[in-house]
Amino acid sequence: MSVKIDRIGSSIVKGVSYILATEIKDKDLKFVTVTDCKVTNDLSFAKIYVMVSDDNRKNEILKSLNNASGFIRRELVNHVDIRHIPELTFVYDESISNAQKIEDIIEKINNEEGKNQNIID
Repeated sequence: MSVKIDRIGSSIVKGVSYILATEIKDKDLKFVTVTDCKVTNDLSFAKIYVMVSDDNRKNEILKSLNNASGFIRRELVNHVDIRHIPELTFVYDESISNAQKIEDIIEKINNEEGKNQNIID
């Protein structure tokens, strides 16, 4: 990716975070954390990765975010300095939960090795 696209993605993350924290009326959306943004090379689409505080309501909150994407896109005009704001799509960021699963597996392996080491000694 180019530096320009990375910079625009970073600006979109900051702008969307600000809009969700201050300008959205839906209280559920105020506790959404924007983690990343991937913008296409032609700047027509942006995939915004988010995390929610309540995993049980993840699908409901993502649906609300995607329904509010038009409003968020209109508000981004005031926060991002580009001519055309890309179409926004919100997706759940699985990276933290995946990292936690990997960490649990590594811990389980280390615990099993420790038990096996005690048996050998």
